[in-house]
Amino acid sequence: MPYRRYNSRSYSYSLAVRLLVLLLLIHTFASACTADSATEEEAGMPEAPDNALAADTSSVRRSAYVSLLGNPFIGNYSQVNNLNSYFDRINADFTLDADPIENRHQPSVTDTIYTIRSGNSVMEFYAPTKSGILLLQMADITSGDIKLRDNLRVGMSQGELMNSLKAHGQDLKITQSPSEVIAANREGAPTLLRFFLKNGKVHRILFEGYVD
Repeated sequence: MPYRRYNSRSYSYSLAVRLLVLLLLIHTFASACTADSATEEEAGMPEAPDNALAADTSSVRRSAYVSLLGNPFIGNYSQVNNLNSYFDRINADFTLDADPIENRHQPSVTDTIYTIRSGNSVMEFYAPTKSGILLLQMADITSGDIKLRDNLRVGMSQGELMNSLKAHGQDLKITQSPSEVIAANREGAPTLLRFFLKNGKVHRILFEGYVD
């Protein structure tokens, strides 16, 4: 059997290299496990809310809402420019007229006045040609066949009316007497919503809008 003699220096160098490689492998494996553990922990943690996104969503919701004195018939901004939204508030026969009118700021531009009539009740809208919006500038309601938002209507009691108006909080300035309840803006456009009373019940509703 042949005898092999190993050079001690070469053997020591070879052993050192093997140990170094083994240590590198152990370090690499440990680092990989640590990274995987951190990834799993991050995956299990709930994501922090995006404050900017939440603010934007809240802003959109606020902008989509129309105040009671902004429009006493429609509370959603996406519906206020559609005449059909107002037709849906009428449970009786009605007519619609469209009349041209000179724009108050630019005489060369012709806008439109839309008028809905049902019995003795009237709703009047100003529609500027350039903006394409529909502005309710007046409503005179004398029948329970036409209902406002929040179920405000001719025939409701004064107590029910006051509860409904107070639900709008500090946005409204409310004054009342035995013959009339008036809701006005505390700030902003000088619009009025007037409820005329007879025997403790609403018998007429008059909205006085503001159109510039």
